Amino acid sequence: MTGRDHTIGDAIDWSFAAGVGARLARPGPAMSRYTADAVVAELADAADRAEQPVRELTGLGDGHDAPAPARVVDRSGWVQAAAGSMADLTGGGQNGTSWMGKPAGMQAGAMLAYLSSAVLGQYDPFSRTLLLVAPNVVAVERALKVPTADFRLWVCLHEVTHRVQFAEAPWMVELMRTATAELGAAADEPVSELVGRVVAVVRDRRSNDEKQMSERGVLGLLRATQSESQQLALDRMLALGTLLEGHADHVMDAVGPGVVPAVGRIRRAFDNRRRRSSNPVHRVIRALLGVDAKMAQYVHGKKFVDAVVARVGMAEFNAVWSGPDAMPTLAEIDDPDAWIARVLG
Repeated sequence: MTGRDHTIGDAIDWSFAAGVGARLARPGPAMSRYTADAVVAELADAADRAEQPVRELTGLGDGHDAPAPARVVDRSGWVQAAAGSMADLTGGGQNGTSWMGKPAGMQAGAMLAYLSSAVLGQYDPFSRTLLLVAPNVVAVERALKVPTADFRLWVCLHEVTHRVQFAEAPWMVELMRTATAELGAAADEPVSELVGRVVAVVRDRRSNDEKQMSERGVLGLLRATQSESQQLALDRMLALGTLLEGHADHVMDAVGPGVVPAVGRIRRAFDNRRRRSSNPVHRVIRALLGVDAKMAQYVHGKKFVDAVVARVGMAEFNAVWSGPDAMPTLAEIDDPDAWIARVLG
């Protein structure tokens, strides 16, 4: 069986992955029923209140229908929603996958279970659903010792920004699907041989320091085994992710203390937490899953958006949502002037 015989979606039983991940997900911090109910209500309200400041700051969202209310979920709820989103993205259904998709589904479920403790919120552009993961929000706000109302609104500003982005630029959904399909068009070789080549890359790069490995993650290692078209597709996905996360981080800080009084304190505490070392096992897992590369997206993307907005203003920056050709390349993320010269002339 070759990579051309089946899509990524066919190779993973996402329904099975959802079940595995939901069972493996840890419950999160202890809360009374009263506290849990209060968190759900406050997060839902914060998501509603975040909409107006996001629209005012970005200049996006006019003419779009009122969004559906946010869904506040626990970790197992996030796993099931994420599995559905991945099935949509990869073109694989959650039902009817052959038994061959169950081993990969087991691995995917374990990955989702691990990630379920780290995600504060997520906008799913396929179902147009905004998710907020209540136990994770509580865990982080307790660890940071920041005002809960401010932190919850701050988190919602980030996720609502993603919702506004996709409403303004629906072409991004097709870009994601096209790039993912290209990444799944593996060479004519068994999966075992592809994995063997990835292992060879890891072995050959043992001399790399931990920071380099963390930034590459498993995607970076796979890049070395890909065709040129697949590398371009991966670069498009990474550039898009960096833009989306950086823009959302820019917005959640730029609203200022008039909206979130403790915004400066929260940002400092949050960034310090991101930089804090975890135990060695967690560092390895984070590197393999590309979690640290995800953190780098926030940092590089925010620097790009900060720089462009400072130079030309938000209204001119919004040209980035006009179509795929206006999206920054990975090189332009680190050279905002190059993007300004190419897109804005």
